[in-house]
Amino acid sequence: MADPKGFLKTRDRELPARRPVPIRLQDWREVYEHRPEDGPALARQAGRCMDCGIPFCHNGCPLGNLIPEWNDLARLGRWEDAIERLHATNNFPEFTGRLCPAPCETSCVLGINQPPVTIKNIEVSIADTAFAEGLVEPQVPGRLTNATVAVIGSGPAGLAAAQQLTRVGHTVAVFERDDAIGGLLRYGIPEFKMEKSVLDRRLAQMEAEGTRFRPGVAVGFDEGTTGTDLLERYDAVVLAMGATVRRELPVPGCDLDGIHQAMEYLPQGNRAALGEEVPGQISAEGKDVVIIGGGDTGADCLGTALRQGARSVTQLEIMPRPGEDRPEGQPWPTYPMIYRVASAHEEGGERVYATSTAQFVGDESGRVAELHVTEVDFVDGRPSPVAGTERVIPAQLVLLAMGFTSVETDGVVSQLGLEVDQRGRIVRDRQFATNVPGVFVAGDAGRGQSLIVWAIAEGRSAAAAVDSYLRGNTELPAPIEPTTMSIAV
Repeated sequence: MADPKGFLKTRDRELPARRPVPIRLQDWREVYEHRPEDGPALARQAGRCMDCGIPFCHNGCPLGNLIPEWNDLARLGRWEDAIERLHATNNFPEFTGRLCPAPCETSCVLGINQPPVTIKNIEVSIADTAFAEGLVEPQVPGRLTNATVAVIGSGPAGLAAAQQLTRVGHTVAVFERDDAIGGLLRYGIPEFKMEKSVLDRRLAQMEAEGTRFRPGVAVGFDEGTTGTDLLERYDAVVLAMGATVRRELPVPGCDLDGIHQAMEYLPQGNRAALGEEVPGQISAEGKDVVIIGGGDTGADCLGTALRQGARSVTQLEIMPRPGEDRPEGQPWPTYPMIYRVASAHEEGGERVYATSTAQFVGDESGRVAELHVTEVDFVDGRPSPVAGTERVIPAQLVLLAMGFTSVETDGVVSQLGLEVDQRGRIVRDRQFATNVPGVFVAGDAGRGQSLIVWAIAEGRSAAAAVDSYLRGNTELPAPIEPTTMSIAV
């Protein structure tokens, strides 16, 4: 235990300060300050960890992170040992420490009657300190096997699988259809949540270990990349291309100009923030923006629109506003549906709950000009319009941030003849194997839309299954068994 009385001496959460809103809206840097004076606060928070007899934070984290162990090491400033413990279960703590909604914290035992330990901040601090002090080095395999593996998709699941398989000596190539490696980590996550230098330094480590990256290749469509081609060239294939079919909003006027999916808008905003030329960029500058969807992606759109100079931003959510406290039906240590404020919500805009879009109305040029919305009540679990609550919201830009529905079946999925279930997920067995020998699936493509920690856990577990398939056994850890259930957050 870091400090036997730590949770008694320090009862409140202490987090790094966020940069002032007027300043951070002028740039795309991460919102948090990183100051030397935050070090003692981090040590105090790590000292609050009780080293419980049954650490429920382990169960809350799909990766099974050894949280009490690295809390203790962080408090003592033993950064080399702390990052070793962190890397034992998580390939990319610098990603999860920034992007994960931290189910570990909602299952912290201290959280029963106190604010939980700031696990997520301690995690990212360990990772960043380790990189800054040169403690993160390539782990080059001692010898190579004769086996080759193709990983399709370079998001967190694909990268985790690739790094694990490379480290045991397999020759691994990661294919990505975008022009740079990273998947949604690269172009879906705004700079103010995770600067791309954080991604690039990890990719540099992977390249030094021997992982080969193939960006700009649309597997299943580009010449020489059909399903048959992959099985002829590689001993195993891992499909980690996510569930990228976007949820639509089929209401009158949905085909008007100025209505875009969030994943059309955010990648362009990311490219522009990095100084790239983006012809025909979708920009919020000077516009009334409406975001449909109240989750993290909607918040990412909000922060991006504000930085682009939107005149106004309204974020709509069809569900009622959650309460400040845990609902009775979601007791500790479950992940509760409560009201949360992201950094983007501090910066401006209006959040509107229990509201549904009835139609879009355009101007004479065929561009969206306004939304007609109505409040809703839920009857038998289904939204029902409330009479007399209709109103109009002006909008020259509408962003649909309603999530994803399924894997794309065109291309390699159909070419390989893979089984897909009714919800559009690739069917796999308990070893992450599909109905085609040598083809495995990890992450959202098999699980359905879920969290970054689940993606990394699935990538690590699928790597263990692939290694066992190739060599007859494996020493790689497998934190989870496959499931199609996801956590809604």
